[in-house]
Amino acid sequence: MKFRVLFLFILTLFIVSCKNKKKEKEDAYAGETKKWEGGLIYPEEKHFKSLKQITFGGDNAEAYWSFDDKQLIFQSNNKNWGVNCDQMFLMNADETFKDTIPPMISTGLGRTTCAYFLPDNKSFVYGSTHLGGKECPPAPLRREGKYVWPIYETYDIFVADLKGNITKQLTTEPGYDAEATVSPKGDKIVFTSMRTGDLELFTMNIDGSDVKQITNQLGYDGGAFFSPDGTKLIFRSSRPKTEAEIKEYQDLLKEGLVQPTEMELYICNADGSDLRQLTDLGNANWSPFFHPSGKKILFSSNFEAERGFPFNLYMIDLDGKNLERVTHGETFDAFPVFSNDGKKLIFSSNRNNGGGRDTNLFIAKWQD
Repeated sequence: MKFRVLFLFILTLFIVSCKNKKKEKEDAYAGETKKWEGGLIYPEEKHFKSLKQITFGGDNAEAYWSFDDKQLIFQSNNKNWGVNCDQMFLMNADETFKDTIPPMISTGLGRTTCAYFLPDNKSFVYGSTHLGGKECPPAPLRREGKYVWPIYETYDIFVADLKGNITKQLTTEPGYDAEATVSPKGDKIVFTSMRTGDLELFTMNIDGSDVKQITNQLGYDGGAFFSPDGTKLIFRSSRPKTEAEIKEYQDLLKEGLVQPTEMELYICNADGSDLRQLTDLGNANWSPFFHPSGKKILFSSNFEAERGFPFNLYMIDLDGKNLERVTHGETFDAFPVFSNDGKKLIFSSNRNNGGGRDTNLFIAKWQD
């Protein structure tokens, strides 16, 4: 699941004991986050030519563009829209939802995650637990002050049309299958699965055939995206190294849980070769997405934070150099996704929520 680390994550990380702040990278923007009440864009956010708020309530995240950039699918748990946990909604790229409700295109049953358009712009893949029950699976309680993510074993990956009709089930293996995204070439899907007993990356054709394992090292590998030319994968990973870390990871995994407070970014070829660690920043580095050039990665991180927050967007070269801070919010910016033409960026943010817990979608006109 492309887990929704929203305002609750920030509050939790404030409570737990986080490690000391690492030395700020010399090529990142330094200094404390500044409070700004002059508009949606902070003065330092030079890559945003303009910024438009799309949703106005609830938790909204993981919005992905159609191949023609005319529509987006996103997940929301907005109770005013008649849902109790994440379901999938469809929008046109020029719409906003302040007093209206977008059409829901998931079943409304169970919990859903990661809806990604297929090349025909008329269908999409997504993860859903609905075969395991009609109700929302319960969210896990905090474990001894530690924040954990659930790995629901009832998640499988489905294909549906834009009216919400499921047309195919792509995964049938026991255990967790989710976090599916599609190559810009339109030929492959990458996803995370527990079928080997660990959380590894796999690829398959868009019809579900030719499943291949991409990663094979102990630890959670997830949230993967293809490069614009389809030749590379970027993903987040929490890979335990010490004996104590390995035991904790394996014990949590037996309960269907992972702890996401320590994650770094990894990059590899689309077949899993030439795997290497991209970041070594500490804390949680996640929700990566390729810059349209294919030469940089945009991602969310709290590596500069002493108490777990804020999360801001950063950009880094594929060789791990030229780290640049992109956003300057006070709480949470994450899930950055470029349009296929490279002109726009949609992301989730706590900005402009009146000090509450709502996480909304924003679309920026991007400038390098």
